[in-house]
Amino acid sequence: MRFAPRLAAVLAMVITTAAPAAEDEGAWEFGVTAYPTIVRGGENYTSAIAVADRGALHLEARYSYESVGARSAFIGWTFSGGETVAWELTPLLGGAWGDTRAFVPGFEASVAWRRLDLYVEAEYVRDSSEHDDSYFYAWTELGYRPVEWLRLGIAGQRTRVYGNERDIQRGPFVQFTWQRLTIGGYWFNPGSNEQVFVGSVGATF
Repeated sequence: MRFAPRLAAVLAMVITTAAPAAEDEGAWEFGVTAYPTIVRGGENYTSAIAVADRGALHLEARYSYESVGARSAFIGWTFSGGETVAWELTPLLGGAWGDTRAFVPGFEASVAWRRLDLYVEAEYVRDSSEHDDSYFYAWTELGYRPVEWLRLGIAGQRTRVYGNERDIQRGPFVQFTWQRLTIGGYWFNPGSNEQVFVGSVGATF
């Protein structure tokens, strides 16, 4: 039962790069993002994600991601290419422990063309103790960047973490980038009694 995108702040920078991921094998790149979440009529909380990349190698650690209070870690390998249309695909293998104990395979993918981009993330959380609690999660973003420092669009996710009746959440998002800092917000189910706001504050170094 997880709620948030995989480091959307870092994605805002990465998807605009057409160069292959393995171009510089010797340099490490890091990113950290916090996601404060406000659930109307529910429990507010914050999750966090940290990533480390070296060439095509991708490492990722999460807190309160698969469920509130859960910890998880992943390893993946990034394939990328394209010039006019830049793309990235990162298959992932990992696991969760704490409030959720599960084997978690998944993938992250992005495609960018001019000022438009599409990001898709999916994973299957196979609960090791309660198989009925296993579930499939998916997150999608369609973004547009009118200027370099601004990205906006529509996001959708399939999740059960909020405990409401909506299996699919959808709504607008906006991100502002300044150098290595990105701040954004996602507003799901606008105008309903089941609104959810997810903020994001991320940095790369």
